[in-house]
Amino acid sequence: MDQERTEPSPPSPRGPVSAAVREYLLGSGPLPRPEEVASAAAYGDDLQLALHLCYELHYRGLDGVPPDLEWDPELLHTRAALEDTFLTALRADVPARDDVAGALEELLVEPAEPGGVSHFLAEQGELWQVREYAVQRSVYHLKEADPHAWVLPRLHGRAKAAMAAVEFDEFGGGRADRVHAELFARLMDDLGLDTTYGRYVDAACAPALATVNLMSLLGLHRSLRGALVGHFAAVEVTSSPASRRLAKAMRRTGAGPAAEFFYDEHVEADAVHEQVVRHEVVGGLLESEPNLAADIAFGIDATEWLEDRLAGHLLDAWRTGTSSLREPLSGDRKEVSGIS
Repeated sequence: MDQERTEPSPPSPRGPVSAAVREYLLGSGPLPRPEEVASAAAYGDDLQLALHLCYELHYRGLDGVPPDLEWDPELLHTRAALEDTFLTALRADVPARDDVAGALEELLVEPAEPGGVSHFLAEQGELWQVREYAVQRSVYHLKEADPHAWVLPRLHGRAKAAMAAVEFDEFGGGRADRVHAELFARLMDDLGLDTTYGRYVDAACAPALATVNLMSLLGLHRSLRGALVGHFAAVEVTSSPASRRLAKAMRRTGAGPAAEFFYDEHVEADAVHEQVVRHEVVGGLLESEPNLAADIAFGIDATEWLEDRLAGHLLDAWRTGTSSLREPLSGDRKEVSGIS
């Protein structure tokens, strides 16, 4: 299905900071006060949604929000304060190191007792949990690869050429029907979910928003180009084995052929991408800018740290038979047993 380009409605606020940012975007109120921004929890719903609102102006925009607000100086000042809180917390929680090779090798090691989301869904997940996982991930996958594209003008030589090659695959290799965001929309359709861009932001938890906000934060700052490459490497290195398990989950729960195909595609494509990213993108960047080693390692480690937080949220809910979403999946087209 070729998705119609639409601007999503601004999601509902989750606290005073996101409420003020939303009202400012819609022209009906001032931005949050500095003390409100400073007191917001770095990984909490309020700050993460406020960042999401700011960042969406750099993607498709938001319905009812003038496009020129993308570069509004006052809004950018508020966004910078939100980013500082988020990034400062991440740097405090993620130990600093410059061992890029070690960080990459750790990604390749399967835990002795697998307990991640893809393991859970592959072995015991139910269809309602697969649907929730798709909802949480839709915040990113419906714009898959877009945040990483921002790094291309900031690279050169081997790193740039290899990054462009991988992104070309992510965007369908020149075929609109193979764009990965389009493939995910078909997965959602198989699951009876609404494929409209931005439809499920209100349902997504703060840990899910944080994983996407990290990409946007790193992509929009040239000074963080090394960290974005690290993030990209973490995604590509871990994608193939996780996608194999998720493809199994799709088959076992009867999610549908398009759902199966999305992860089958990532098993094959990302196995190749892993080698290109490790040796050419990361290797090329280190060759030309060795001073970015610590930034690359931070991008890898911060990605894994936030992914672990999201996994903890999902599994804590599912293991007790409760929903991981902020609002129920009411009114969707597919009836499933369990939570809906």
